[in-house]
Amino acid sequence: MNIKLAFQLFQNMGLRYTSYRIRHEVEKRLGFLKKKHPINPDTKNYISLEDWRKASIPFVITEKELLQFEKHSSDGLIQKVTKILNGEICFFSSDWKKLGTSYDWITNPETGFQYDISKHWSEINDFNPVNGDIKYVWEKSRFSYLLTLMRYDYHFNEDHSDFVFAEIESWIDANPINQGPNWKCSQEISLRLFNWLYALYFYKNAEALTEVLWSKIQNVIYWSLHHVYHHIDFSRIAVRNNHAITETLALTISELLFPFIPETKKWSVDGRKWLEQEVAYQVYEDGTFLQFSMNYHRVLVQLFSFGIALTEKYHRPFSKLFYTRAYKSVYFLYQCLQQENGYLPNYGANDGALFFPLTECEYRDYRPQLNTLHRILTGQKLFEPTAIHEDYYWLQTLAKPTFNFEKIDQNKGITSFENGGYYMCRTNTSFTFIRCGNHKDRPSHADNLHMDVWVEGKNILRDSGTYKYNTSKELSAYFTGTTAHNTVVVNDESQMQKGSRFIWYYWTQCIKAHWEDTPEYYVFKGTISAFKQLNTKGIHKREIKIAKTENEWLIRDEILHLDDFSKKQVWHFDDNALAFSGSKEASFSEELSFESSCYGQKKQGKAISFTFEREIQTKIKY
Repeated sequence: MNIKLAFQLFQNMGLRYTSYRIRHEVEKRLGFLKKKHPINPDTKNYISLEDWRKASIPFVITEKELLQFEKHSSDGLIQKVTKILNGEICFFSSDWKKLGTSYDWITNPETGFQYDISKHWSEINDFNPVNGDIKYVWEKSRFSYLLTLMRYDYHFNEDHSDFVFAEIESWIDANPINQGPNWKCSQEISLRLFNWLYALYFYKNAEALTEVLWSKIQNVIYWSLHHVYHHIDFSRIAVRNNHAITETLALTISELLFPFIPETKKWSVDGRKWLEQEVAYQVYEDGTFLQFSMNYHRVLVQLFSFGIALTEKYHRPFSKLFYTRAYKSVYFLYQCLQQENGYLPNYGANDGALFFPLTECEYRDYRPQLNTLHRILTGQKLFEPTAIHEDYYWLQTLAKPTFNFEKIDQNKGITSFENGGYYMCRTNTSFTFIRCGNHKDRPSHADNLHMDVWVEGKNILRDSGTYKYNTSKELSAYFTGTTAHNTVVVNDESQMQKGSRFIWYYWTQCIKAHWEDTPEYYVFKGTISAFKQLNTKGIHKREIKIAKTENEWLIRDEILHLDDFSKKQVWHFDDNALAFSGSKEASFSEELSFESSCYGQKKQGKAISFTFEREIQTKIKY
């Protein structure tokens, strides 16, 4: 990294981030992380299985014998469980892979690479092209598939507790404390803990849960929480996104669920303080989220629901601000939702995460999770279909929370979320989503002034998605870059300069943005600073006119202070019947386009681009 880019990184990320990254690297190289997180630590056991079963320690659900919500059979659920029992796992909520019934927990099914389980987790390289994407190893170790088995056993009055606890024991035996890839990420550790808790409570009285196994599980629980607590600065400073909220939530509930572990009193107090701080910082006042990602915002929605439901049972509610940010999160995401199918724009980073798959609704359908948090906060349903509500029933929430909010409605016409930089317009047939924002926090994709359009639930102008975090340099540059979005590219470069992994230099910033309402059109006008790696004065102005009575959009783009560079306006439309027309001097060409609707999968799409000198006007009609 040259001095200029190093200064850019410091200027963007700040002293706190930069100094911590230096400290963390020193701790890793000098072996301090190994001392904090020891291999072969003492076994920790505090309570017998019999005493734990007798103890009054509530969870979000009770044991299966006491659950009483309505049961429904489902062919889809039967098919999923059949696959799981035969050694298949659904990766990233969409892609079933055959791992076999004796999977070793440390082999990447994509590349065949087997991680060295003898290594301390701090020695594991999680971003090596030879290894492949480490998320393919982490996915099964999240244990979200246990919730599918749990749901099946409830609805069909079956019992797969033998299989469930055999899977947990297999993982414990194959993953020694603080060794190998599955101990590297504190968020993965936290999520694994959440899903094990669901299994432990649902199958609480199962014979398969023996004293010997309970001792093993209890030991892993202790060292999992120990790991999260003693490595929390990494997520709170270096990462600072949904990881930090997941991990601080795990610490927050540690004393409630494991009061027999002495350290949880301190871990819980600190965890709750940090969780409140993270929510206040990461969820902006208008309900938008610092990761600029729809799917990661849904991750927060699930964590909000889980955390509020559990702490309410103990009469230990979070602050009013915490509840308000949760409510505003639902409000923002609901305004982006298509009523026809529950879809949202595939905007921002999307790694396929759905922490708690508790319905038969498909992955891109946000209705179950938004409905659950909305019901928790308002006491009212957001949607009617029965299948959507199963997610809510698996939280066994109280009838009335500490803070109660009004029912949310979906807006017609124009809506603005200025903190996050989102502008949207909903007519009788269409929905237009525009990004025009500032970045005080790290941007995800180079997508400022991207325009996403939906007609009657169909995404006719789309975002390209994410694909993978660890892939070829070319594919990574495409999916995170400006060319993958419906906006303007200059000099065949993105709006910002790409650094390593998740780093961007020369962040784009919103200069101004607003709506105007005229008799015939809703008019958006936005201006950003962009392409500052080409000229620090670079400007992109965009005006979008949305017809009120037909599916027509008029777009005017103007680029300032970049006269020496080529420019093109890009549109990803696939097979949708769109008619493009505009400036006679603008030349038309087909553009490379991929679509990744789900993590790890991509397909060829269709896109066009119009080259221009300084200004271009385009009409799009559907």
